[in-house]
Order: sequence, then structure tokens, then C-alpha cells
Amino acid sequence: MSVDEDQVNVNSPQVELDARRLIKFLSRYPAIAVAFSGGVDSSVVLAAAQRADLSRVVAVTAVSPSVAQWQLELSQQIASQVAVEHWVVETHEISLPEYQRNDSQRCFFCKQTLYRMISNEIRRRSGADADEPATLFHVASGTNHDDLGDHRPGIRAGVEQEVLTPLATLGLGKSRVRALADHWRLPNHDLPASPCLASRIAYGVSVTRERLAKIEEAEGWLAQQGFREFRVRLHEGELARIEVAREEMERIVQLEVSGKLSNHLREIGFRFITLDLQGFRSGSMNRELVEIGVKPKALGT
Repeated sequence: MSVDEDQVNVNSPQVELDARRLIKFLSRYPAIAVAFSGGVDSSVVLAAAQRADLSRVVAVTAVSPSVAQWQLELSQQIASQVAVEHWVVETHEISLPEYQRNDSQRCFFCKQTLYRMISNEIRRRSGADADEPATLFHVASGTNHDDLGDHRPGIRAGVEQEVLTPLATLGLGKSRVRALADHWRLPNHDLPASPCLASRIAYGVSVTRERLAKIEEAEGWLAQQGFREFRVRLHEGELARIEVAREEMERIVQLEVSGKLSNHLREIGFRFITLDLQGFRSGSMNRELVEIGVKPKALGT
């Protein structure tokens, strides 16, 4: 059962207890390699590992067309602040036909590739033979307890490769993880979640470098306009469906009335531009899967 709550006071005794529990959990392992996106969840795991008195802690960040440049820069900043060694590895999931076809299992192939590349990098840096298991390091992810209720095939990839999920294992959901990030004064404690760029592409529409680049440029432009929570979803026919927080809806409509929004996105390469009147909804693409009968799977299933 999750110990998470809708609102968590960063100064509550529970936050300090969660911090101790997380550090104790990680202290059982000699060395930890954190699959590190620069997001709140993996940052909290990294910060806890750094406090766990291990022989070695490293953060490993993927470089891929699916990862926005600002996320790589943020991961470098956070790793530096936490004072841990930071590795950057190129993943090549974009070259996989299974990933490109973008069905409901795309995330599985992405995470499978990521964890394999992390293991390869551990072997390379330790001088181990390519066929020798990388036994010193245990790989850990930032999967939190709330993720278990969504469609997350990547979790299955982690289970198959014995990736640790300390936040999920300890029942820590999103709000409690953010409280820990605030408790440890991580600068991204209030950063909105930002999954990979491929998650913006509608299932069944192939993932290409060109489409990922268009999404990154469009979202970068919206960020420059001052929007905080938003997505640019790409659908068949190069249609951009824009989601913004409801409180920012009036402002984006004004941006469109001036012609700036449509004109800029067409220059990027989108053919049609729509505004989702339901507003920003994290994971809205996965709701399409629910409608066609694809159900989320729990950890280990």
C-alpha cells in the first residue's frame, strides 16, 4: 500500500522517516548506478544513494533523439549539485523497428535498451569482459509507487533485468517523492514531470528523428513564451494537439489570435494545429489504450 498523500508537508516527521527508510534501503547495496533522467524521481533516488555510504554511486543519463537537450543539461546540473559521478551514454532505441512502430509496448523496448546500455557501460568502465555480469553495481530506477497504476511497459523491462525500484518498493508516490526532493533542497523539486519526447506521439504513428525534433522545438518555444505545464502531442497527418494548464488557456488562445502559435508550428513542420479544450493531462495518450482494452500491469507481472 502506498504511504503517499495528496498534500505532504515537507517539514512533517513522515518526510524525515521516508528519507531514513530510503537511505537504509539503498545502503544494502555496495554500489548503485541510477538510471538518471534529471527528473524529480531519479534525483531523489540519486540523492538518497549519495547519503547511503556506498562504495560508489554514479548517475547514468541517456543521450537519444527522444531526450530533450534541456533534460540532459538539467541532469548534469543535478548530478553536480548532488556531487556524484555522472556518465552519459548513447542509447540507440530509435534504430529499433519495435520502437519505431510505436505500439503500446514502445516503452518496453526503450527501457530494455537503456538498461542494457547501462550494464555495458559498467562493464566497459570496470574493464570486465563483455560476457561477465556486472555484479558490483546494482542499477536503480526512479519508478515511484503511483507509476504502477499506469500503463508502463518499461517497468517490465526493469523487472526482467533486476533493476531496483526503491521508491515503488517503499510505497512512495509522487507527492511524497516531491516532499523528499524539497527536504533535500533539490532545485527540481517542483519541476513538472516531462517524459520522453516519444510519449507525445500517438500510438501507431511511427517514431522518427524528424518528429521528435519537431516536438522538442515546439515545446521549447512554448517554454520561451512562459508556459509551465504543457504538451505538444503529434497525431497522424502531422497534427499538433496542444495541451496547456487550464489557468493558461486564455493566454494561449490570445497567442493564437495573434497568429504567432499556428505560424510558428507550421514553420517547424506541423500541418494542422489544434488546442485541446480539456487542458493539460499527464499521460493522456495512455487513455487511448484504456479505450481499446490495454490495461496497466503491476510491477513484476
